[in-house]
Amino acid sequence: MHKTAVVTGASRGIGRAIALKLAEDGCDIALNYLFEEEEPDKTVAEIEKIGVKAVAFRCDVSKFDEVKKMMDDIQAEFGSIDVLVNNAGITKDGLLLRMSEKDFDQVIDVNLKSVFNCCRHAVPFMVKQRSGRVISMASVVGLAGQAGQTNYAASKGGIIAFSKALALEIGSRGITVNCVAPGYVDTPMTQALPEKAREAIMAKIALRRGADARDIAGVVSFLAGDEAAYITGQVISVNGGMYM
Repeated sequence: MHKTAVVTGASRGIGRAIALKLAEDGCDIALNYLFEEEEPDKTVAEIEKIGVKAVAFRCDVSKFDEVKKMMDDIQAEFGSIDVLVNNAGITKDGLLLRMSEKDFDQVIDVNLKSVFNCCRHAVPFMVKQRSGRVISMASVVGLAGQAGQTNYAASKGGIIAFSKALALEIGSRGITVNCVAPGYVDTPMTQALPEKAREAIMAKIALRRGADARDIAGVVSFLAGDEAAYITGQVISVNGGMYM
């Protein structure tokens, strides 16, 4: 029987790359999305061409009850939840003196509370199986900070602390919990930055280039696989030497 991987925020960008890579590894994919209507169908079709099962689930992962229903539906559809990749995230950047309460709360809810919601409702299935992998997307900003991103940095730093605590709680059940902390990743969002801003970022990266989404997906693939069975409570930085 195939393993089942749940990937949140998986219809495009890094999440899409992760879903495709895990599908290539032989996992069936439960693909979570919220806003895009066409992209999830395209990603599902691409995954199915690989030869595994894929189903898209629309759900606001910041909502506790919605996530419970989604995880119950995934368990019923696939029969197991073996890998959980908490990838969904947003930014609402701004200097603290100008940041609204709404912008702070939204980033914490989508980026951090969603990790609690998904773990709270997926981990019980893993505990019953006595096996599982939880992999959450942190960020270089959660390790080093970044002016204008106090909300984002707090959410990503919170994910790291949450994951370390959870790793201690459920390690005896055969479940590993780790984080991947990307640096600058070439995505449509970052490619829209002004050229001078991009040049300034590249100057801080030892490898002098941004990551491809597949660079991130490769590390997630490793952590989800058998070779990473003795790795838990760790943060794997994938930043090209942007922060050491």
